[in-house]
Amino acid sequence: MRFALGAVIILLCSCTSVSSPNYEGFPNEEELQSYALEIDTALFRYPFRVRVHDDKAIVMDLHGADHFYHIFQYPDFQYLSSFGKRGQSPEEVLSAVDVRFQNNDIWTLDSNKSELIRLGYSQSGSLLREGMVTLDGSLLSALDFAMYNDSTFIIPDYSGEARFCFVDGKGHLLRKTGVIPIQNKETLKNAAPAVAQAWRSFIDYNPRNGVLAAVTQLGEVLEIYNMKNDTHIIRMGPGGEPVFKMSGGYAIPSGIMGFSDVQVTDYAIYAVFHGRTFKEMAQQKDQMIDGGQYIYVFSLNGEPICKYVLDRYIYGIQVDEENGVIIATDVNSDQPIVTFQLASL
Repeated sequence: MRFALGAVIILLCSCTSVSSPNYEGFPNEEELQSYALEIDTALFRYPFRVRVHDDKAIVMDLHGADHFYHIFQYPDFQYLSSFGKRGQSPEEVLSAVDVRFQNNDIWTLDSNKSELIRLGYSQSGSLLREGMVTLDGSLLSALDFAMYNDSTFIIPDYSGEARFCFVDGKGHLLRKTGVIPIQNKETLKNAAPAVAQAWRSFIDYNPRNGVLAAVTQLGEVLEIYNMKNDTHIIRMGPGGEPVFKMSGGYAIPSGIMGFSDVQVTDYAIYAVFHGRTFKEMAQQKDQMIDGGQYIYVFSLNGEPICKYVLDRYIYGIQVDEENGVIIATDVNSDQPIVTFQLASL
């Protein structure tokens, strides 16, 4: 990952945007049945993300009581240990927003402290805190990140000035790139931070194919940045752009909940989609259901491939294409880690 960053930044700045037609549906639709894994549920309050690398899986709990991260043996999900102790001391965590594997290291992001933390395993097998990166003060609300390489991070920009920030291994801002693809440019001009808030996106980057994908938390917008062929593709579904109202300088959502996670594999892009209106969710009278009931699959060029309809609502996913499995988190269940057997596409 330590090749010439300058060339990459130039590539991103000269990226050619492609006006792709909106998609109305998917050529294939499959129903997937879930299988709950029997694990110690006392660990979790709100299991938000799951990441897998080799024989380890990490589940990130957004509202962890004592620890934000829990490590399991993969694929049997035998519990191993927890880390990221909740607290305000220098080596404790105030807020957890994501976790990533990078080779044999684990990186986490503490949004409230504006810190990226690197952890690694000692020879005895214990997990140790090995480094910390304090993010540049010009970065607003770092709410997600992806590893570009072992010394560079991609972080969505919430100032409204651009789409992404590239940050070096010391936390310094290298460059901002991209533009929020909102149709009403006047709104962006007059209320950039609020628009950026409404266009909050979850991201993933695959260094093997050079594809960076971003999906909006509101509405139904997928953006694909291909760093190898210098293209930027925007695909919008029936949910359209994020819909919001301005109030006191903030964006108040008034449309639909969109995506909640995305993964770029070697062959496709997988995204969890909700699609329910805020009015519909507010009218729930019994048990509050949280999450999305669909996994959308797109080609690396953004072409719709398949819509998976799930038998439960989920939030985060990890796609294991090699073994034909999707691991997911279900915040509504007493057994919140589930798997789905992938259908052949």
